[in-house]
Order: sequence, then structure tokens, then C-alpha cells
Amino acid sequence: MGILNVTPDSFSDGGQFIGLDKALAQAEHMLHAGASIIDIGGESTRPGAASVNEQQEIERVLPVLEAIVERLDTVVSVDTSKPSVMRAAAASGAGMLNDVRALREPGALQAAAELGLPICLMHMLGEPRTMQSDPKYADVVKEVADFLKERVQACRSAGIGADQLLIDPGFGFGKKLSHNLELLRNLGKLVDIAPVLTGLSRKSMIAGLLNDKEADRVIGSVAAAMHCVMRGASIIRVHDVEQTAQALKVLNAVEYGF
Repeated sequence: MGILNVTPDSFSDGGQFIGLDKALAQAEHMLHAGASIIDIGGESTRPGAASVNEQQEIERVLPVLEAIVERLDTVVSVDTSKPSVMRAAAASGAGMLNDVRALREPGALQAAAELGLPICLMHMLGEPRTMQSDPKYADVVKEVADFLKERVQACRSAGIGADQLLIDPGFGFGKKLSHNLELLRNLGKLVDIAPVLTGLSRKSMIAGLLNDKEADRVIGSVAAAMHCVMRGASIIRVHDVEQTAQALKVLNAVEYGF
């Protein structure tokens, strides 16, 4: 899954792909590099990020979504928590929804059930503005797993099929480095809940592991993504598609013979 942020303030690529031509060119580049899904985000969820209203998010996302659907042969996911954006995205050809709030916003669960699209449910402790202030867990793996099980059950009770659901442990969303590492080590414990999507690309935890805030995070991100695949992740969400696809090709040849 290639990340396409059409925001001015995302933590890694904010402002780089604003404008239809730049966004479309980046989507095409990621597809040629090996992406199977393009994930469009119109609201930053980095720590401390300001919220964006529904109309502004729609105005950012829909022109890019429509252009990609019209011109490129791919599945397009929309990263949003707002029911109105979900409905507008589905009407414009989105093939998947990706919600960092796991359909907990008012009306989001009903909208997802009505739209019938695949949906990724992510764990986040708190809200983007404050989630990294001082997150605490007694047992991070159990608490994240229990939350995701509850959200999957809520979706099933709302009429969403099991084959439509994916889960994301939410690396960096209300978690310290130690929490992220514990989740990485135990990722295999989540795959029985639902297919797992992971997103560690260029996150601060990579710099934390390297003990260098200024370090290039690409190689570390690729290594983390390969770990996730080996622990059972079905989708890896990344900025650096070409490098990740190369590593995945080697891993697949060595481990799985294809």
C-alpha cells in the first residue's frame, strides 16, 4: 500500500503532493514501483496535528481520488474517520476505507456498513493532538488485541462481513518505543483476529531505534516492514514503495519460493 498524503502538514511528506498533477504523478510512480493499493489521506494524524473539517478534507481527497480511478488501474483506499468523507469517497470510486479511529466517530460504523467496502480498523490511544504525551499500558499486546477484537465484533454486529475487515495495531499512535517494539515482537498474535495491515514507514520509532533523530529512516522502515511480513502482515503501508518492493521480492524468493 503506497501512501499518498494530500495534506500540508503530514509528518514525512506534508505539502509534497498538493496539486492534482503532483499527486497523480506520485500515484503512478508508486504503482510502477510495485504498489497494489494507493492510500489517499486528506487529514494529518501525526502527533499534535490540527483537525480538518469535512468539506476541506473532501476538497483535498476527491479530485485526486477521481483522477486516479479514471486514469490508473488500481485499488484506491481513503484514509478517513468521517462518515461524509467515506460516503463521498465510495461514490467517487474508492475501493477501501482506512480509519485510524476504527469507526468510532458518530455515524461511521453505519456508513461503513452501508457502503460495503473493505475497512481497516486501527488502534489509537487518545487523539492525534495528545496521543504521544504519556501513553501507558499494563499489557500493550493484550490491550491492543482486546480493542481490535471489540471493534471487529462491533462491525460484525452492524452487518459488516468478516471478509471486509482488516486490523492495524497503530504503531506510533499513542505508544512509546517500548510499546511499539512489544507489538512488533508479538504481531503474530493479532493475525487470528483479522488480516493485519501495518504502517511503520518513516515513523519516529525508526529514528528512536537508530538513536538518531536526523537519520534517514528509509532502510530502517524497509527492515521493519519485512519483519511485519514475516510475522503475518497481509498489507504493508509505506512511503518508499520501490525499496520496499525490492526487499519483499528477495524475501519472497528466499522464504516462499516465488
